[in-house]
Amino acid sequence: MRIRSPAQRRYIKRTLLFSGLYVLSLFVAVYLHSRGMLGGPMAYPLAILPGLCIAGVFIAIGRLIVEEQDEFIRMLIVRQSLIATGFALTISTIYGFLNSFDLAPHVDAYWTTVLWFAGLGVGATANKLQYGAWGECA
Repeated sequence: MRIRSPAQRRYIKRTLLFSGLYVLSLFVAVYLHSRGMLGGPMAYPLAILPGLCIAGVFIAIGRLIVEEQDEFIRMLIVRQSLIATGFALTISTIYGFLNSFDLAPHVDAYWTTVLWFAGLGVGATANKLQYGAWGECA
């Protein structure tokens, strides 16, 4: 088992916190919406809250990049995040054009974030192949 840096331990705590809040807020929002108990002005904050929790995960990754002292690990994290960004934006853009030309059905915008998180796995794999290390966000 590898000993993690203090920055990585803080990243894990932050990610677990925001992921837990995400699950809780999504459960509450979906539960209330599916039972017709969510409407009017209160629907907005409850619909936005899960997205803000995901923003917290992005902030945790940004903090990890800033706080990590090992330059090699920091480079791997940045590279992994850039690959994830390119992966998610490329697929979203291509799919968006397919949708614009009525060649593909509508997909909710939050799936771009799901693609980004999948892209972290692509970036980690690229890191492993090129540098022999996965990085720390996967």
